[in-house]
This record gives sequence, C-alpha cells and structure tokens, in this order.
Amino acid sequence: MDYDIILVTGEHFFDHPLNGIAILKRVLEDQGYIVGVIENPSCEKNLTVLGRPKLFFGVSSGSIDSMLRNYTPLKKKREDDENNNYFISMPDRAVTVYSNWIKKNFKGVKIVIGGTESTLRRFTHYDYWENRVRKPILFDTKTDILVYGSGEKQLVEISKRIKNDESLLGIEGTCIISKEVPEGFKELPSFEEVENSKEKFVEMQNSFSNYSNLAQKYQERYLLQYKSPSYSFEDLDYYYSFPFTRNVPKELRGFEFSVVTHRGCIGDCNFCSIIYTQGNKIVSRSEKSILKEIEYITTLNNFKGNIDDLGGPSANMYGMDCHDCNNSCIGCKKLIKDHKRIINLLKKAKEIKGVKNVFIRSGIRYDLAPDDYMKEVVKNHVFDTLRIAPEHVDKKVLDAMNKNSGDLDSFIKKFESFNCGKSLSY
Repeated sequence: MDYDIILVTGEHFFDHPLNGIAILKRVLEDQGYIVGVIENPSCEKNLTVLGRPKLFFGVSSGSIDSMLRNYTPLKKKREDDENNNYFISMPDRAVTVYSNWIKKNFKGVKIVIGGTESTLRRFTHYDYWENRVRKPILFDTKTDILVYGSGEKQLVEISKRIKNDESLLGIEGTCIISKEVPEGFKELPSFEEVENSKEKFVEMQNSFSNYSNLAQKYQERYLLQYKSPSYSFEDLDYYYSFPFTRNVPKELRGFEFSVVTHRGCIGDCNFCSIIYTQGNKIVSRSEKSILKEIEYITTLNNFKGNIDDLGGPSANMYGMDCHDCNNSCIGCKKLIKDHKRIINLLKKAKEIKGVKNVFIRSGIRYDLAPDDYMKEVVKNHVFDTLRIAPEHVDKKVLDAMNKNSGDLDSFIKKFESFNCGKSLSY
C-alpha cells in the first residue's frame, strides 16, 4: 500500500483516545489521507517497512520525553533497577535518532516532528542529563517543521500544504527555522546569550507562551514559533467521536474504558509541562459528546460496566473554560468554581444503561473542590483511593511550586466526614 503519511512513535500504538497518535491517525484518515503507523522502531530497518510516504513522516517519541523514560532523576538507567520491570525500548533523544534514520533511508522526504519531546525542546533548553544548555531541537534534527502541543489542526494544515506544494510558513501551533524574524514576533534572548547567562535563561523562560509569536536566534538563523491555534469544544467533540476499538497493551488494562473530559490545566504550577503542551486554558468537551462516548463504550464486548476514569489533567477542572484573556485563571474572580457541570455529568453518566460505576482516577485539585462535589465523588466515584498530589504534605514545596492554596488537614477531616470506607492517596 502507498501511504500518504507515515506516523512514527516510540511507544506502542493502540487504537484508543488516550493514544495521541491514534487520534491523529483517525483525524487524518477522516480528511481522506492514507495513514500508516510504525511503532517502537528499534533500528533503521524498522522505519523502511512501509516504504516512502507521498507527503511526509510524522515523528514522535510518544507521550513522554525519551530521556525521562530511560533514566531516573538520579541519572541511573531505569532498566538497571531490579525493582522496576522496565527495558529500554527506544533510543535516547528518540526524535533526533528517528529523524536521522529516516533521512538516511529516504533522501529529501519531508519530516514533521511533534509530541512531548519536541514540544518541550522547541526552544533553547537546559538538558538535565548532560547538565548543559542545548539548542532548539529543530536545529538538531534538521527536519522541516515542528508541531507543539495538541497537533490535530496543525497536521491537517501541514498535510494540505505539502499536498498542494505550498509553503509551511505561518501555520499556527508550529515552529520553523527562518533567516529572518517576521513583523510582530517577540524576540527571546538568543541561544548564545542563554548559554552564557543565568539571567538571560530566566528571562527566556519567563517569556515562554503558547499564545504568542516568538523568535529565538541560533547562530545566523531563527527559530520561529507561531502562536497556538484556538481549540474549541466542537474540535474536541470531533476528535473523540471516532469508534476507537480501545484494545490496549497489557500494562494499560484498567484504563481502556477511560474517558477524557477536557484538555489543559489552569493550575500554573511552576514545575509542570502541561502549560507548554495542552496550555493553561481549559477546553471542555460538551456533555452530549462525553455521554455519547460512554454509550458507545457500553456496546463493546469486553465492557463489564465500569468507566475506569472520567477526567483530565485535573479531573475537577472540567467546565472551567474561559478564554476572555491570556491572564492566569486560577485566581480570577470570573472563574466558575461551582462544579455544577462536572457533578451533573457524573450523575448522568452513572445513569446510562449498562454502566455500573463511573470512577475518577485522575488527580483532583482539592483546594478548588466544593463540598457538594466532594460528597458526590467520595460516595460514588472513588475506585480504590482518592488521588491528590504528594507535594501537599510540604508547604515549602508548595510555595516553590506556586501551589500553596487550601489546607490539607482541613481537607482530610472533610474527606473522612464524607468517607464510606475509601482511603486517601497522596
């Protein structure tokens, strides 16, 4: 078969909405393209099995940076940990390695890079494992264009332009290399400045935003970031509407009947990468779309009645959509925190014929959660333990993370007053 597009992922591919490549494949096929997937390639030969695509290769290491996947925070190989059932299944800096393998075997082919690894390395960045500053990943891979964050709109536009032999300049949600800076772009400190100055590194870091046109110089050229496109609830309803088979690898069993309710997180935590991947604004799916997906799940042969998880980056941020400005939402007086949408959704989901339980296994922000939401969750939607982040035990850590709101002791007492034999995990 001749493929228009071949997507390469360092992870296992499975047809499930928790798998980003699966969503991209479904969307591109719905646009009329023939799409192949190469999963977890271990050598150059693996990348030649589907031949040369008519349009481009799309390359990603998957949902996690390959270095984080392969090494512990102490820089030890995870495969050397006798208590961890792990083996290295992808090379270090997988996006760069895969891109080089492709270029070696398919001269002149277009290559689009994306996913978490590309997104977080799109500008000059500090590399923890080498303890040095590295240049933007596009200069390492020498590929055509980088897609950051959610990539559905970007890949559809890129596919159309390559098919029509049009320029890839100006596509929202992408990065590209240019000899000059267009008008209206904010210029970050250059690679050379950042490499030699901690102050310039901090200035650069504080200037990052998915919602701005940014430029950064490296030697005599520039890395250009075009601001992220706007994603709406209609977009998400469309992306999650496909009849995914939900056949997952053994290690993900227990999550095959999870349902994503929203993208993004308004937490603005200092440590977190979500702000650079999904963004710091919430985009919630419609209630109708989510309930329709659950109804579809009940028709699958191996469904036993349990929705494994109904949530997102923070489960109780569903419905907290606001796109009136680019300011932080978490402390805004306009933010709707009453949780009525998520409470109604939970109740309606549980009433669907064939559904026995609707669990929340995503973490929640307890400091945002009102009592009526907590009562509903604790009594009806806890699988084994209610999950909150472990840093809540240390106020100094919370301060450093820009997350010191709420009171853990008060929450624990409240949880225990609602509790029906469930435990709290943090």
